[in-house]
Amino acid sequence: MKILDVKELHASYSASGPEILKGISFSIEDDDFFAIIGPSGAGKSTLIRCINRLVEPTSGVIVFDNRSVTTLSRKGLKLLRRDIGMIFQEFNLINRMSVMDNVLSGRLGYTGNLRTLFRSFRRDDIDHALQLLERVGLIDHVDKRADELSGGQRQRVGIARALMQNPKLLLVDEPTSALDPKISREVMGLIKQMATELKVPCLCNIHDVDLAKEFCNKIIGLQDGIKMFDGLTEDMDQGKLDEIYAMEVL
Repeated sequence: MKILDVKELHASYSASGPEILKGISFSIEDDDFFAIIGPSGAGKSTLIRCINRLVEPTSGVIVFDNRSVTTLSRKGLKLLRRDIGMIFQEFNLINRMSVMDNVLSGRLGYTGNLRTLFRSFRRDDIDHALQLLERVGLIDHVDKRADELSGGQRQRVGIARALMQNPKLLLVDEPTSALDPKISREVMGLIKQMATELKVPCLCNIHDVDLAKEFCNKIIGLQDGIKMFDGLTEDMDQGKLDEIYAMEVL
């Protein structure tokens, strides 16, 4: 069953600026781990961020969980974002806060700013956070400040925080670009394993094609905002990759 359907999506960062996305269409099923690949500047992050309207599309249709994303009110958008977890390239943690508090901030859409500020969380939220931290291998770091962690550990906090939302979709924006190859594979494996266990489909913008082919079942390839490929990972061959990356400046 489709959880996300995108049709003829266009996006620019200003009315007079260049078009970043040029009529992108694709859909995600509820069991997909979907990669977006392409050279730098192809529009990968913009596409990810249009889904939850961190970037406003200029035209096109986005339907998520039977909701028209592009026509939602501010209140409707807030409710939508509760159902879409996001894992960021630069982690987006609050450095002065503990690991536990960073994970619990994933409940902000449900608890509100004041309860989060005063750390007034429900017992079941705390138990859920502890379970997730156990699952990502950070149960011994609960009280550490986020800035005391390594890059791989920080990304694991980001994974747990996104899953604290109990999301219906995960958006994953360059999760391994700041990590070394060994840790990158571990992080991708963890995201894939937890998404599979929790039955959460993923849309992952990733620069490492080998990781995309290893962990993702479908791939969309972008070049200069144009869709060059959309299909099963097993159908992605070297010729198609050469077409997608033909314009990359080395």
